[in-house]
Amino acid sequence: MFYRAIGVMSGSSLDGLDIVFAEFTESRGQWSFEIRAADCLPYSSEWEDRLRNAIHLNALDYMRLHTAYGHYVGQQVNHFIRQHGLEHQVQLIASHGHTTFHEPQHRMTGQLGDGAAIAAATGINVVSDLRAMDIALGGQGAPIVPMGEKLLFPEYRLLLNIGGIANISANLPDACVAFDICPANRVLNAFAAEAGQAYDAGGAMAAAGFVRDEVLSRLNQQAYYAQPFPKSLANDFGTDVIFPLLKGAALSVPDALRTMVEHIAIQTTRSVGKLLQRLPQERPVKLLATGGGAHNSFLVERLQAGLRPMGVEVVVPDAGLVNYKEALVMALLGVLRWREENTVLHTVTGASRSSIGGAVWIGQEA
Repeated sequence: MFYRAIGVMSGSSLDGLDIVFAEFTESRGQWSFEIRAADCLPYSSEWEDRLRNAIHLNALDYMRLHTAYGHYVGQQVNHFIRQHGLEHQVQLIASHGHTTFHEPQHRMTGQLGDGAAIAAATGINVVSDLRAMDIALGGQGAPIVPMGEKLLFPEYRLLLNIGGIANISANLPDACVAFDICPANRVLNAFAAEAGQAYDAGGAMAAAGFVRDEVLSRLNQQAYYAQPFPKSLANDFGTDVIFPLLKGAALSVPDALRTMVEHIAIQTTRSVGKLLQRLPQERPVKLLATGGGAHNSFLVERLQAGLRPMGVEVVVPDAGLVNYKEALVMALLGVLRWREENTVLHTVTGASRSSIGGAVWIGQEA
């Protein structure tokens, strides 16, 4: 079977709207893909502020934003289609939305971006609300990508995404598991902004700083890190806990960045170590690193320093896959939903069962 789908992803780092148009082929349970077009469309300062402050809105204004953002996503998809000459080629759009509230302990998660509005704006069928069913079944609803990773990248045992939050997936012999590791780019970018930069290019500022051991120790002692997986993090753990802890220590920007990089490297190494216990005889193990943080060469160096002695090879793929793997997986999850096949694995999220996640909105006329 052959599918042409668009995946749309807005990460917690608010660097823009990632859009991918991909072709998928399925033959006897084996999947292959080709990314035909991909863009990151930056948010205006107005949209960045609206999304960042959405959690502070009252219920009516939040729902108005949910609708407005859905129409905005639809308009951006239309622009993407025109720009790349994709008219009449897209069969399906899968939109992750922009996560605001995430409280799996209360069986609730919130992603802005009304799927009906996207379908109305584009005239194309849409899959949205990809996390909701898993949350309703008692799962974490996150990470959301492992099913897609399992199908598209079977040659990798470990897959690390370094976005606003760093998360990891493991294709183990007995099960697929995944969990959020720690805050990452959203905290790093917040300190880079204090130096007038959108991000720390290549980790140059961090490389010029020094690790503040007493602050690093406090970061690593957060209760979340001792919890067993499955587990997931809300965005506010980074903005309301980790960032203030670093900020309150009155560090210079380079020292704050250097200390945060070491924190990410340590927590990732510890997480990989736990997963390797379930692969006792298999070395070397390949780890695919993607997400914006994979462009941070200094962070990648620190990860390699911790993982190489454990027999783990860190692989950073081409820039297209680094930047757009998440949106690519969203497109595949939309296709799986359309096929009425599982999109979420209960071994990943802790739900009572695996599930077919996503609301379907028919944008095409009958």
